[in-house]
Amino acid sequence: MHHSVSAVLLSLFLSGGGAALAQSPSSTVGLSIRRIELVSDDVQPAVEVAVSPGLSTMFLFDSEVSREGLTIEGRERFAMVDAGLTVLRLIPSEKISAGERLKLTVRFQDGAAPASATFVLVAHPARSEAHVEVYRRKRSVENYQEEVRQARIEAEKCREENERLRADRSVPDGVTGLIATSVLDGRGIDFRDVSKVATLGPGGAAGNLYVRTFRTARRVAVEVGLVSRGDDQSWTAVGATLRGKANEELKVLQVWQSGPVATGSDGKRVVVVEAEASSESPL
Repeated sequence: MHHSVSAVLLSLFLSGGGAALAQSPSSTVGLSIRRIELVSDDVQPAVEVAVSPGLSTMFLFDSEVSREGLTIEGRERFAMVDAGLTVLRLIPSEKISAGERLKLTVRFQDGAAPASATFVLVAHPARSEAHVEVYRRKRSVENYQEEVRQARIEAEKCREENERLRADRSVPDGVTGLIATSVLDGRGIDFRDVSKVATLGPGGAAGNLYVRTFRTARRVAVEVGLVSRGDDQSWTAVGATLRGKANEELKVLQVWQSGPVATGSDGKRVVVVEAEASSESPL
């Protein structure tokens, strides 16, 4: 069986109630379209937009922008900066570090207010906002209706997740629970050790000892053995992303870690990420 896996720990935080070293993903991360409405005011605040190495973020403007008026901080950290009259496409390279904040400013051609817009590109290790629509003029009724439709879809996903969590409480633990919930569905568990082909992104707080993948009929999981890289801080995973062969993001169900990764800790720590399986994206 062919296996393909891409697993990335998202936000890492200091354990023991310390300050966060990486910003948590905003509520807009993961949505298909984000809409930003500019105000004709000199005090327009800079809007944060999540970007990630190797993932495309596309800005669509309802007014033509000036290519010459485009400024982007740390341009050398981007593999692609493709600017058109109403479209700007960005793809960060591996040179960008998680939590890094880079300022992007665009200037509009018609001279109307606001004459420019500023965004703060916040580097995230695994997620980006793929589609950002920027409005200077009043949006149409149809545009608002589309946003409401998307919000309803997200609300329905949350409702289904709550129903799943309630159902999980009523089934037994162990293999019996896997059978009762049809997770196995007659095919058992496929296992593969992908340690030799798994790569670790730059600037991580921990090094990986091994990476193993598991798949059932309805679930996939990735187990990662971690050791400290010698950082003085202790680290705990608070989120994860799994991507299939087609680079689609799988729905993560839970992230479990055996303990904080810290200098001086005895032995390895294990992180397990479980997600819903996609029949079109083998893991």
